[in-house]
Amino acid sequence: MTRIRVWDLPVRLFHWLLLVLVAGSITTVKIGGNAMAWHGRIGQAILALIVFRLLWGFVGSTTARFSQFVRGPGAVLDYLNGRWRGVGHSPLGALSVIALLLVIGAQAMTGLFATDDIAFNGPLYRAVSVNTAIQLSGWHRQAEWLIYGLVALHLLAILFYRLVNKDDLITPMLTGTKPVTDPQMEPTRGGGPWALVLALAAAGVAYWFAGGAVLPPPPPPPPDLGW
Repeated sequence: MTRIRVWDLPVRLFHWLLLVLVAGSITTVKIGGNAMAWHGRIGQAILALIVFRLLWGFVGSTTARFSQFVRGPGAVLDYLNGRWRGVGHSPLGALSVIALLLVIGAQAMTGLFATDDIAFNGPLYRAVSVNTAIQLSGWHRQAEWLIYGLVALHLLAILFYRLVNKDDLITPMLTGTKPVTDPQMEPTRGGGPWALVLALAAAGVAYWFAGGAVLPPPPPPPPDLGW
């Protein structure tokens, strides 16, 4: 049994930060009221985090790169038939990763333009028409259940791997290392400091843009004529 490095620190931080932020977004929207301001800020942070992970999927370490774990139907069949060997995301697990990134990213995007017609407007609400904002708000509310379903499947998969396959997926996501029996398996590599700076810069720009910084200031309120 040999212990090798499977997950780099940015991937692990992304994983746990996304968990915390999604939980925070659900909590704040259920509370409502003044907590909706935090719901909006959390949504911006989630979008920035998704942008970071998308870019890290091209410049990060080998197990983080989409080119290494996103495969076609043949690889998924090989995995289901027990013919896949590797570390990191399996071909089937890759489908879960892509689905979560797309759905949570789309949820964060629609939230930027959403409105509750009472006290909350997304930071980019003024960039679209009222009808478009209402439509995006409806999609934002409906997609909540899709996220619940994907998260539930993710948790069930973790339990299945742990109880049936005797494969602990949580500990490597905490420590970054995993014991393997195949001496031919190579540890993850790449994703140096400059790649991290690039991905963080992209995330920062996404957060800035999502906050409505590019929009002109709203018009001043009409003067109070004292009538």
